[in-house]
Amino acid sequence: MRRTAARWNEALEPGELAALRRVSAARAWLSIATNWGLVAASFALVAWAPGILGKGLASVAALFVIGGRQLGFAILMHDAAHRILLRDRTWNDRVGAWLCAYPVWSDLHAYRHYHLQHHAKNWTEEDPDLGLVTPFPITRASLRRKVTRDLTGRTGWKRARATLRRDLGLGTGKVRRRDGSGRRALYGMLATNAILLGVLTAAGHPALYALWVGAWFTSYSLAMRIRAIAEHAVIPEPGDELRNTRTTLAHGWERLLWAPNRVNFHLEHHLVMTVPHYRLPRMHRLLRERGVLDDACVERGYLAVLRRAASRPEGPGAAPGRPAEQAPF
Repeated sequence: MRRTAARWNEALEPGELAALRRVSAARAWLSIATNWGLVAASFALVAWAPGILGKGLASVAALFVIGGRQLGFAILMHDAAHRILLRDRTWNDRVGAWLCAYPVWSDLHAYRHYHLQHHAKNWTEEDPDLGLVTPFPITRASLRRKVTRDLTGRTGWKRARATLRRDLGLGTGKVRRRDGSGRRALYGMLATNAILLGVLTAAGHPALYALWVGAWFTSYSLAMRIRAIAEHAVIPEPGDELRNTRTTLAHGWERLLWAPNRVNFHLEHHLVMTVPHYRLPRMHRLLRERGVLDDACVERGYLAVLRRAASRPEGPGAAPGRPAEQAPF
C-alpha cells in the first residue's frame, strides 16, 4: 500500500494538486442548475407529449432521468459533505442541504459524519458502507431480483420507512438519533417538496409531481444500487488504495441515468477527497497519462461492472466470493 501511495503522490506536482482542489462557485452552480434543468425538462417532456401512448413513453423516460438527477443531488450533497461545493462553509451547508439533500429526503449533516468514517475506515470492519458490497459477487438471478425490487418500489418503500423512523428518532444501529436532529431533514424534505409541488401547480401541471415521487421510489433506488456496486464491489485487492475502489469510464447515456456529476471517478475521489466533482476527470487524465492507473481498478462501462457483480455461478454447489471474470450477463 505504501508503494502505490508513493506512486500516485509522486505523479502529481504540488501546484497540480492545488489546482485540482480549487473550488469554483460558478462550476458548482452550473451543476446544480443542470440537475434541476434536467428535472424541469423531464416534466416538460411529459406535459407536452401528445396522446396517451406518447405521455406513457415520456413518463417512463422521465422517471429514469429524474431518478438519475435525484442521485445527482445526492452527489452534490456529497461534495457539500466534504465542504467542496462552495468555499464559504455556511453557504456550502445551506445550499447543499436545501437545494440538494432535502429534496431527496437526505440529511447533509448526518451524512457528513457517516461518510467521512467510510473514507477513514475503507474496507475495514468499521467501514459503515461495508455491508453494501460484501455480498458480491452474486448470481444473475439474485441481481435480477434486486433490480425488480428497485423498479417495483419495494426498495423505496423500505427506505422510506427506515428514513421516517430515523428522522423521528426511532431508528436503531448506525442511523439511531435520539437528539431530535433527524426532524430537521424531515421538515426540510416536506418544505422543499411542497415548494416543488407549488411550482408545478402554478405551471398548471400538479400531477407531474407524481413523477418526482415515483422516481424516488423506483429509478433512484436502482441508480443508488448501481453506484454502490460500481464503487467498491468485486474489487481486486482491499489493501491497495489503487485497487480497492473503482473508477468506471461511463458512456454518455450512463452519465445521464446513473452516473451524474462525475460520480464514476470514485477511485480519484478516494485518493484526494477534497477534489470537487468537476475536476475529477482531469485528475484521472493526469494519473492515466503518467502510468499510475495501469494496474488500478478501472472498468469501462457499468454493464461490465454489473457482469462482475453477477458473476457467481448458479446452483447450490457454487462457491460464494469467487467471481467468474467472463460470466455472461
